[in-house]
Amino acid sequence: MARIQQLSKHMINQIAAGEVIERPASVVKELVENSIDAGAGRVSVEITNDCRNIRVADNGSGIHPDDIYLAFSKHATSKIRESEDLFDIHTLGFRGEALASIISISKVTCTTRTKDYDHGTRVICENSEVNKIETSCAVGTIMDVKDLFYNLPARLKFLKNSNTEFSYIQELIQNLALSHPEVAFELKKNGKTVLKTTGQNIPLLTIKEIYGEEVSKNLKEVLRTDELSGLKISGFVSTPDLTRSSKKYYHIYINSRTVKCPVFLKAIDTAYKNMISIGKYPIVILNLELPASDVDVNVHPTKKEVRYKNPNQIFNFIMSSIIAGLSNYTERPTNIVEISHPAPRRFENPEISETPAVINLMFPQTAPASDDTVYLSEKTTETIAEQRQEEISQKQFFTPVETAPPEPEDKIIGQYKNTYILIEKEDGLEIVDQHIAEERYIYEKLKESKEIISQLLFISDVQTVSATEAELIKENLQKFERFGYGIEFLSDTELIFRKVPQMLANVNPKEILADIFEHIDGDIDNLEEKILITTSCKAAVKAGQKLSTWQMQEIIKKWRTTKLPYTCPHGRPICKFFEHKDIAKWFQRNN
Repeated sequence: MARIQQLSKHMINQIAAGEVIERPASVVKELVENSIDAGAGRVSVEITNDCRNIRVADNGSGIHPDDIYLAFSKHATSKIRESEDLFDIHTLGFRGEALASIISISKVTCTTRTKDYDHGTRVICENSEVNKIETSCAVGTIMDVKDLFYNLPARLKFLKNSNTEFSYIQELIQNLALSHPEVAFELKKNGKTVLKTTGQNIPLLTIKEIYGEEVSKNLKEVLRTDELSGLKISGFVSTPDLTRSSKKYYHIYINSRTVKCPVFLKAIDTAYKNMISIGKYPIVILNLELPASDVDVNVHPTKKEVRYKNPNQIFNFIMSSIIAGLSNYTERPTNIVEISHPAPRRFENPEISETPAVINLMFPQTAPASDDTVYLSEKTTETIAEQRQEEISQKQFFTPVETAPPEPEDKIIGQYKNTYILIEKEDGLEIVDQHIAEERYIYEKLKESKEIISQLLFISDVQTVSATEAELIKENLQKFERFGYGIEFLSDTELIFRKVPQMLANVNPKEILADIFEHIDGDIDNLEEKILITTSCKAAVKAGQKLSTWQMQEIIKKWRTTKLPYTCPHGRPICKFFEHKDIAKWFQRNN
């Protein structure tokens, strides 16, 4: 074995750079975060030479001339001083590794000036060597990075093509702009502006500047504070009818820091469960604020991973806040500046009813389950405790948004294919799927009901199930009971229904069981939800059923009272809106 020797300062920095600087986007991240930490109100990023030349200019506080050498030294920082500070981080950077790493793998020129000096300082860095001279410049800092990885050819080979590398940079700047709407960002590629925000500290305006008006007007605000635990969440999430095919549009932040957080991701997915189709994902821009002492951001050099003192509390807080936002619940924010674009067209939801509803089938099925079935009414007295508790919890934390006076009755112009209800609106045509609109209404009412009316079945067909299915039912008889089902086993694998929800009195119990088992699909968790979804689906008016205008009006009226009127519990969209201007354009009309 060779003798042990001390590595050179330059080699130490290059090794460290391997952890901190993975690609050009890593350089941009470190430099722009430094600009934000320096209090910059404007940050400009210019990319050239296949993403190997990077220029970041800001109007921040600048670097004191006496601190220049320290700024480019390993583990030198102005952001922490004592070990206790690691548990009270309030800046994006704090390790003091970035600049030392960058100058070991590129040629850097830094021009900077603080407001206390009439002149600035220019620093030229190469191979970890730092030289400075006085110069004239504005207050702030300009970092010019050239020939990135010029002395690490192996690293260059692992970079992707320049368009892909630039896409990482663009995604990074979008993330930073969304989490810091008070900063004006500009991103240029080869002299052409690709992204620009105005920095007016209006989050919805920043979203509009990045993603456009169509996205910004289909977002719901999430705003909730729990003063007891010091938690606050703010931002926007898309309605379930505005989705994307990947989680690329998840912008999640902890104390305005971009993070990859499994707890956060799971909370989002759980909140949208049964609202969007499999393989579709919402647009999410959310910032969770919590005491710095309750979260550890010092887990990895990239500072994207975090650990919480109480992850379960964080999960439930995020999940319930998203659900509340989608349900039109939000705190009353102060000093809100409105953005001028059309208000959401279709869903003005009233407050949650204080009285639990009892559901009856509006349009009974024409074919009974069996000719010799006899019914007798009975009420189940079990309560859906968790759902009521969730409602109570939401009422404690949220103040309902003030709603406009009730709109006049919808102008229903007909039924298409005995499945879709056509509604003429002032600004266009709305098409509503009658089955899933009523399914959504029944689902929500069942979920908040204290009691569900059941029908006793004196005579019922014997149902045969598999041993696995029988065991599942036996272990969850109380859950079936809670939703109005009474099941009795005659043998290990044979059962009969003693009662069913009144709204399903004319549905064959065999269909109900088959549907529940189909929805479980190997996942026995959340069985109550599966029962609830099946009950709602079976009770709702069917596609292909001809309705009178009054019946259509009743479906639409009740659907508009739902908290989440976007999709059915399976995640299918309920309605589609066509703007009048688009219809007129198709027929080459001016109005």
